[in-house]
Amino acid sequence: MNNIIQKIENTDWQMITENMYQNGYAIISGLLSDNECEALKSDYDNPTLYRKTVVMARHRFGLGEYKYFNYPLPDLIQAIRTNIYPHLVPVANAWFKALKIDIDFPLDHTTLLQQCYDNGQRKATPLILKYGKGGFNTLHQDLYGDIYFPIQLVLMLSEPEKDFTGGEFVLTQQIPRAQSKAIVINPKKGDMLIFTTHFKPEKGTKGYYRVNMKHGVSEIKEGNRCTLGIIFHDAVS
Repeated sequence: MNNIIQKIENTDWQMITENMYQNGYAIISGLLSDNECEALKSDYDNPTLYRKTVVMARHRFGLGEYKYFNYPLPDLIQAIRTNIYPHLVPVANAWFKALKIDIDFPLDHTTLLQQCYDNGQRKATPLILKYGKGGFNTLHQDLYGDIYFPIQLVLMLSEPEKDFTGGEFVLTQQIPRAQSKAIVINPKKGDMLIFTTHFKPEKGTKGYYRVNMKHGVSEIKEGNRCTLGIIFHDAVS
């Protein structure tokens, strides 16, 4: 885990912060090694790791499957979740302050999870997602309860144009009184995408206003696409 923690600490978080303000997303390239990606994928069929499997078509979420991890989380996922959170708290708190939302997120992740627990949100939310040919994920937001952290992560475990084609990550921005804007992102294997869960502030002539955002995955044309999603808040029990 020391290698992952060192990579996180060596990241240019000032640049990440600027990208988050500007775009609502940022990428850390090569956070996971090829071996780490393959190990996560190889554990997909280990039932002891997961609390729930969701077949997306049954809920009209898209076409594919995902599994929520159980507590305790695998060490790699726990290390990423715990060590990245403190770098994102200043962004989250600044966003809420700019939008005049009276919420101040705690500086450490353990305290956020305690707040979730006290609110009845006690189920782990990190998940692994798997899509085959024709798979896709409809536009959505991962809130899971009244307490939610406004930034989340997705780590690409497959290589675009090698393991699969299509399957781009899609963000949409709904600007007040305007048409939606689509953003298409194609992270490489091992890259981590940081993006807004719900909304971001945008500076206007009269101060900041709220831009709502959703995310999804475009249709996979060929092959198989696997990703790891890390959400910082927990789900309602």
